Amino acid sequence: MDSASAFDGLEVGFDVPALPGMHESEVQTPSLILDLDALERNIAKMGAYAKAHGMRHRAHGKMHKSVDVLRLQQELGGAVGVACQKVSEAEVFARAGVGDILISNQVRDREKINRLARLPQWGAQVTVCVDDIANVAALSAAAQAHGTTIECFVELDCGAGRCGVTSTQDLLDIAKAIDGAAGLRFSGLQAYEGMLQHIEVYETRKAKFEIAAAKVRTAVDALEQIGLKPSLVSGGGTGSYYFESTSGIYNELQCGSYAFMDADYGRVRDKDGNRIDESAWENALFLLTSVMSHVQPSRAICDAGLKAQSVDSGLPVIYGRNDVKYVECSDEHGTIDDPDNVLKVNDKLRLVPGHCDPTCNLHDWYVGVRNSRVEKLWPISARGKAY
Repeated sequence: MDSASAFDGLEVGFDVPALPGMHESEVQTPSLILDLDALERNIAKMGAYAKAHGMRHRAHGKMHKSVDVLRLQQELGGAVGVACQKVSEAEVFARAGVGDILISNQVRDREKINRLARLPQWGAQVTVCVDDIANVAALSAAAQAHGTTIECFVELDCGAGRCGVTSTQDLLDIAKAIDGAAGLRFSGLQAYEGMLQHIEVYETRKAKFEIAAAKVRTAVDALEQIGLKPSLVSGGGTGSYYFESTSGIYNELQCGSYAFMDADYGRVRDKDGNRIDESAWENALFLLTSVMSHVQPSRAICDAGLKAQSVDSGLPVIYGRNDVKYVECSDEHGTIDDPDNVLKVNDKLRLVPGHCDPTCNLHDWYVGVRNSRVEKLWPISARGKAY
């Protein structure tokens, strides 16, 4: 949807928040802005890093939920495919022609398994995570019913305490069951350690990774001993990819937030103590908001509240400003401290969301901006696909 003709007949506000050619100051708020230059640099940088370290990069689509962003990650960053969390997300990417899809989660409901087994009919290689041997028979039956093959990762609990096996014997039993099941193929390990991604101090983060890595090494060694060496050991996020890529164990990364960045990741430090949103990655995603009221001299009210962003990881940060601060929010409003009374009604501000993933899921469109002009309008293709 890059050409102006694609938007003929659409109305700003009623249909879309902006149209190509508009100045950023004309964009309806609150809406999501993508700085295309920063986004492209982030994507190219991760692609070059993965290539230099001999790693596959499977972009985490749950972060942006956008076919267009993924295509950019494939074209500029060499991403091999996408990681989704839900079958409905995977369906969106499969229908768009994405050829390598991982559902980095368990699929247990009968109808969801049925939908999962149909995905390869759209030409995609589809992988799903398994952490219970009872899941194997249901996956196998569905694959056979639809004449498809489902790739399977056994998921290892690396420390998050959510999904994943915790014992080596369970891991081996599930891998052997998959290997012997019609319509299924054992292809590797899901070994993503989500809980260490946002640990701020580098050395603490590294120490936590070493604990996880020891579990992964044990799992890989045990699988090799029974003749089931995993072809892929997949994991790694924006806060830890440098550990996985130099571990000698992993060969696939699942980084996602590096492309956009958010305020929570902005608190994470590299080995030199620098914030990674300054030393490694740029803020490319912003929530554009407008000042709608300024009755109190020292406090401005903007139109970006809880319905426009997620604050589970903290409040947003006002980008490029240290004279004003976002301090509170309710459903429809955000409160901004303005001690010097510098803001005026209808002033627009770029907010760096506290947590990009759930914030993106609240919106229908990305407004791609370059040099303050709207260049692209991308639908958030898998927005709301949580089933």
